[in-house]
Amino acid sequence: MRGFEHIQTDVTDGVATLTLNRPPLNVMHIPMMAEINAALEPVVRDEAVAAILFRAEGKAFSAGVDIADHTAEKVGDMIRVFHDIFRKLARTDALTIAAVNGAALGGGCELAAFCDVVLASTKGKFGQPEVMVGCFPPVAASVLPLKIGLHRAIEFNALGATIDAAEAHRIGLASRLFAAEEFSAGVETYMTQIRKLSRPVIRLAKRATSRASSDAILAHLEKAEELYLRDLMKLSDAHEGLAAFMEKRSPNWTHN
Repeated sequence: MRGFEHIQTDVTDGVATLTLNRPPLNVMHIPMMAEINAALEPVVRDEAVAAILFRAEGKAFSAGVDIADHTAEKVGDMIRVFHDIFRKLARTDALTIAAVNGAALGGGCELAAFCDVVLASTKGKFGQPEVMVGCFPPVAASVLPLKIGLHRAIEFNALGATIDAAEAHRIGLASRLFAAEEFSAGVETYMTQIRKLSRPVIRLAKRATSRASSDAILAHLEKAEELYLRDLMKLSDAHEGLAAFMEKRSPNWTHN
């Protein structure tokens, strides 16, 4: 696959690996998200790919989307480019797998949660802290109710909850939990098992299992996206929260 600046890619034996490579925190800005989209474009249409694996360099899976790209002049482009990733993933018959060894927060948590399988290290943690900076996460709003139930999803999205990997595994957000020192070997063993199976059968089984939920998630995402851009971005508190974060101060909420 072609070279990129902020990600690494590889396709071997029916597995496409996309590595987030903007360490240490793999904060996703618009150019990085555009690269993810470009890398996914051929992969999601390739019937020889049985699985797409997301992993990361650095100490975090991803600390989320760059706050600087949430500003009024950039937010429309940011939402479009970021959500295009999930629209691609929702339409692929390949298994999507996130290997989370470290923090998956904000958009990083959304990317992991959107995947069919989450392989987590005990070093991992998951959270949607957007509300702390006057925002909410549209992708998490769309996918978490199906993954962890409505009540826990509301805690994540409306209260900014963050949990460790063991709790993520307990509530079903993480599919497998590995000790930190065994994580790399555990992920490799998991992927080896996938490589032993028939690729078209995996893809058909994924399609049969996920199609109804994928359609529902995409419909929900469209509504959540509209709510974000139409209603949230009109609030003074949304702009105050973002400004406070960038200025390294506490927000002064006016509740309007």
